[in-house]
Amino acid sequence: MQETPKQDTPAHKTRVFSGVQPTGNLHLGNYLGAIKRFVEMQADHECLFCVVDLHAITVFQDPDELTHNTREVTAAYIAAGIDPARSTIFNQSQVSGHAELAWILNCVARIGWLNRMTQFKEKAGKDREKASAGLYVYPNLMAADVLLYHATHVPVGEDQKQHIELARDIAQKFNNDFAKTIERAGYPDGFFPLPEPLIAGPATRVMSFRDGTKKMSKSDPSDLSRINMTDDRDTIAKKIKKAKTDPEPLPSEADGLKERPEADNLVGIYAALAGIGKEAVLTDHGNAPFSAFKGALVDLATEKLTPIGDEMRRLLSDPVEIDRILADGAKRAHDVADPILAKTKDIVGFIRS
Repeated sequence: MQETPKQDTPAHKTRVFSGVQPTGNLHLGNYLGAIKRFVEMQADHECLFCVVDLHAITVFQDPDELTHNTREVTAAYIAAGIDPARSTIFNQSQVSGHAELAWILNCVARIGWLNRMTQFKEKAGKDREKASAGLYVYPNLMAADVLLYHATHVPVGEDQKQHIELARDIAQKFNNDFAKTIERAGYPDGFFPLPEPLIAGPATRVMSFRDGTKKMSKSDPSDLSRINMTDDRDTIAKKIKKAKTDPEPLPSEADGLKERPEADNLVGIYAALAGIGKEAVLTDHGNAPFSAFKGALVDLATEKLTPIGDEMRRLLSDPVEIDRILADGAKRAHDVADPILAKTKDIVGFIRS
């Protein structure tokens, strides 16, 4: 068994890995549910933020659109405040270890585990026989994304928590299956850490402006259902003013938002943009008519989001620079991933040159 330098997570920091799919039309839900949180994590964590283009192709993507969308997510990361000098930003397909480790984990994970994954059932729809094999096994690729870097924490939305639980199950089974060679390699407590999901904030699940019971989505045929990250000030204001509400004024306490999905959604968005809790929003705006509250939300949203959209458009005008950032990030990602993948291969019993 060939020796490989041991690659440990720094003792003084946790290592965070997460990513966003480059499937077009980044919107407010992507920003509040993921990217804004990524920015906040840079101060206290070692962070790797990926554009998960391998995940994107589990359903067909137009190649030219995939290229553009990969750059758009990268531009959104940077425009929102992720510093490529501090955090590692890269696209998944430039680090082959994701796919290599995913195959090993395909052979560790059990069919029964994958059959319980609710997102496959939702995305495949009624005609599952026509879904790609990649869509079925992509939770194993997601596990590989995290375990390849020995990440300790993964910021995800509530709907992705099941995938992190699967990653923990896979990591534990790998540690059990290969306990002898793992201990021989110098890891008596297990090779892969069990990652923890980070689910926090008042707007981890942003809902549609047209239906507060449905998640905000790029696939909704109505553009009024969402705020796109590249929308200008006037468009943002128009969409918020047209957002569906109910006839009652805002409640003065958070309990009053129950059974009022549209009100709860708008209050949650305000809270997330302002960095406060829903209770604080209702202290300031409770008992106000929606017309007044929407005016305040327009002011806040345009203040926070318009500069990001402007900077995204500036960055996208220079694709060469975006590609340079991605290539530099991929080199840094390789520095972390390659020793871990090499040791994984040793533990499994593969012969390496």
